Amino acid sequence: MTNTMEPHGHGMVADILALEVANARQRINRTELAIQRTEEMLAENIALRSRIQTAQRRLVEAAERLVKISSATAPL
Repeated sequence: MTNTMEPHGHGMVADILALEVANARQRINRTELAIQRTEEMLAENIALRSRIQTAQRRLVEAAERLVKISSATAPL
């Protein structure tokens, strides 16, 4: 039977478990960063959508004004 105990009293299983925990923490940190970036991108997209909708409204209003001007100045 082999001795799996290390000099500090930790076994191989404990070391493997510690590595797995460290890997899980890294994955959690990466996931949290990805969520944060996603939230930032979503906020930017919402702001951009609002700007586009405002521009579209202004375009429709300008087209309506142009039609009124054109019909008011058209010869009868």
